[in-house]
Amino acid sequence: MNIKDIAQLAGVSTSTVSKIVNHRDASITAATRDRVLELVRKYHYTPYGSSKPNTTTWRIGVLLSSSISMDSTLDGIIQQAQKSGYGTLVFNSYGNHDQEERNILAALEHRVDGMVWEPIDRTSLALKSKIEAQGIPELTIGPLGDDRTALMPYEEAAYSLTEELIKRHHTSIACLLSPGRRTQSFLHGYRRCLFDHNIQYHTDMVLETIGEDLTQVLENRQVTGIVASHYHHALEFLQFAESMHYRLPQDLSLVSLMNDTNVHLRYPGSPEISSYVMRNADFGAYLCRRIIHTIEHESQPSEAFEHVFALDGEQTVGRPPDQQCKKIVVVGSINVDTYLTAPSLPKAGMTTTTRNFASTPGGKATNQAVGVARLQHQVSLIGNVGSDPAADYIYKTMRQAHVDATGVRRVTGADTGKAYIFVDSKGESMISLVAGANESLTPDDITERDQIFRNAGYCLIQTEIPMDTVAEACRTAKRHQAATIVKPSSCDHLPEDLLTSIDILIPNLNELNTLIPGPGSLADKAKQFIDGGVGKVIITLGERGCTLVTASGHKDFPAHETRAIDDTGASDAFISALASYLCSGCSLDKAAHIANLAAGFSVAHEGVIPSLINRRQLEGLID
Repeated sequence: MNIKDIAQLAGVSTSTVSKIVNHRDASITAATRDRVLELVRKYHYTPYGSSKPNTTTWRIGVLLSSSISMDSTLDGIIQQAQKSGYGTLVFNSYGNHDQEERNILAALEHRVDGMVWEPIDRTSLALKSKIEAQGIPELTIGPLGDDRTALMPYEEAAYSLTEELIKRHHTSIACLLSPGRRTQSFLHGYRRCLFDHNIQYHTDMVLETIGEDLTQVLENRQVTGIVASHYHHALEFLQFAESMHYRLPQDLSLVSLMNDTNVHLRYPGSPEISSYVMRNADFGAYLCRRIIHTIEHESQPSEAFEHVFALDGEQTVGRPPDQQCKKIVVVGSINVDTYLTAPSLPKAGMTTTTRNFASTPGGKATNQAVGVARLQHQVSLIGNVGSDPAADYIYKTMRQAHVDATGVRRVTGADTGKAYIFVDSKGESMISLVAGANESLTPDDITERDQIFRNAGYCLIQTEIPMDTVAEACRTAKRHQAATIVKPSSCDHLPEDLLTSIDILIPNLNELNTLIPGPGSLADKAKQFIDGGVGKVIITLGERGCTLVTASGHKDFPAHETRAIDDTGASDAFISALASYLCSGCSLDKAAHIANLAAGFSVAHEGVIPSLINRRQLEGLID
């Protein structure tokens, strides 16, 4: 493409084209000038003798300081340049001052029409005189830029991110920083937001690494929110938090900046991090338009870059734990239940033939956790499983039921607990247990999972695990101000020092008589536990409902009439509903009535987990 071709396409003389490209176009109309320049840019026409001063080359120099410094900003510059009819020469100093000077000289030698320059540091600014001597327009960007409009609004983003947490009533907010061009601006925005909202700034709340120091800060400062300057660091923190049994956003809230190239990055099974997406490519296009505006001597001021911040999802952000609805923690046995349906329960010396055979996840802790989740309450399960395929079955079921299973651990070399359940034609059942990994749940295991008890309103515990572990679970729950509900299953005694840590004890008739054999009314036997330190006792009586015994007396709650098919999970359904409604603020009397309804629904259906009632069904039964 030569000057004659441009002239022919524009419908003007070659002299007119020459005057325009050499800036001697005072006598030429604006319409003609724009038409010629559009063709010159489109076809990248370079005039003969372009080494002469004041000759336009339609090239922009882009000088960067590091390989990651511009993110996708460079893409925006190049795309906008091409759209505007300009080519780009891109250089990178990679933090080397000598290379930076050579890059500037090379750009000048190629007679670029303008430069977008990101200096390495303040020392680099001395090179600006070399550019100014050539009379070439230059836009300095980054922290050392000509003005704040030449810097991505990282300070404003950090301020707004921090404010997202403050609006949700967080007051203990840590800052996770990664080294880079945005670090200082991000830190300043974080600090300014705390100051404006009268929240004290602590230097130890600003962290650059994820490790022991972070763990200490989270615990000592009782951190409830984290703002992260870089998305990759936020992802790393998310994995760390989950390994420490923090749940997001239930235990911690996390917000981050995210480049427009990171939008779909996430770890499988983890939530997407609530983030602000930084529009780097749009910013690059804006910078390019600014330098072109200067090159072409536009009389009107250039546009301003506006970045509207909006949180992309709320999967990892919520209110602080102490302002959320309290969760329920369940500690106890995790089994795979094998159901054997027979006309009558087995007896000594007799052979019983079963009609049906089925295996499902079970164990009282598993059942109660699923029961709570069905009632739309947040629940965490603590227990041990084996290293067998049955453990995978348990994990899958908990995930499907929306039960937090971060407190469930595999025990190498052990089998997952098993229960063999015989159910007769009347719906009565008999259970035989193989403890498996359940018997390996130790007090130390509870201590190591202490974080899971955070923000717990109630802790449900069953005695199908070692008794010293039951005691430690009760003590841990009380330390976190959670009420304890204990089901005394598969045991013939309760240690005296355990009783004072039990708020509600829930035995059935057989369990009560096993724990306190001999004559005496139900109320009198239950009263012995209360005298020993138990807060209240609820005795479940099957088709007769339940009896609540307190220090001041006792009260009966009749059962909901129903046809019994399988009573195996009745107590688990009862306890799940009782805890859920107590945690939601119901009185004990009302919660006991609702729990009877849940138990009645359970016995009318086969199996345990399949028979657990959901919230919609239960609300439909409540008077």
